[in-house]
Amino acid sequence: MPEPIRHIVFDIGKVLIHYDPNLPYSRIIPDEAERRWFFDNVCTHDWNLEQDRGRGWAEAEAEVIARYPEREEQIRAFRLNWHEMVPYAYEDSVAIMKGLIDAGRDVTMLTNFAADTFRDARRMYPFLDLPRGVTVSGEIGLLKPDVAIYQRHAADFGLDPAASLFIDDVTVNVEGARAAGWQAVQFLGADKLKADLKDLGVEV
Repeated sequence: MPEPIRHIVFDIGKVLIHYDPNLPYSRIIPDEAERRWFFDNVCTHDWNLEQDRGRGWAEAEAEVIARYPEREEQIRAFRLNWHEMVPYAYEDSVAIMKGLIDAGRDVTMLTNFAADTFRDARRMYPFLDLPRGVTVSGEIGLLKPDVAIYQRHAADFGLDPAASLFIDDVTVNVEGARAAGWQAVQFLGADKLKADLKDLGVEV
C-alpha cells in the first residue's frame, strides 16, 4: 500500500498556466513551415531549456545569433514577447490547487522555468504565491526529470518523498519523480486530476 498523501506538488506550465511559443511567433513568422523550421533549428526546445537550467538570456541570444545572424530580430523576439506565450491560466486546475490549500493540504510547486520569466509569471498570476513555496529550476541549476531536483525540493521543504504526490503534464517528469521515491500522476486535465486525487484518498 502506498503512503497516504501528505504533500502535493504541482508543476506550473501546462498544468496551471498555458504555454505556447507559437502564439507570438504566428505574428512574427506568419509562414507556418518557416516558423516550424525556426523552432526546430534556431530557438529550439533544447535551447530554451538551458534558460530553465539557469543560462541568462544575453548568453542564450548571443550563442544562437552567432549561428543565425540574419535571424537576430526573430531570436530576440522570444524573450521580448514571452508574456504572450503564457496568455491564461487553467482556471479549473487553479481551483483544485486553491481548494487543496483551503482544506489545509501542504501544497508546493516544482517547475522548469527561467528565473526571470518566473518573476514575470508571478506578477501576471498572483495565485502562484498561494502555495507554501516553489522550486524554480533556473534558480538552482537543476532540471526535471533529474532525480536531484526532486531530492532538492523534498529537502528544502521538508517533504517525505513516499508521502509526496507530484503532478506534471510530461511523462518523463512524472517518471523522474517516481525514481526519486515520490508518488506521481500525469496531468491530463482537471477532471482526470480530480479522479486521480480521489483514488489516492485526497478529497477535492
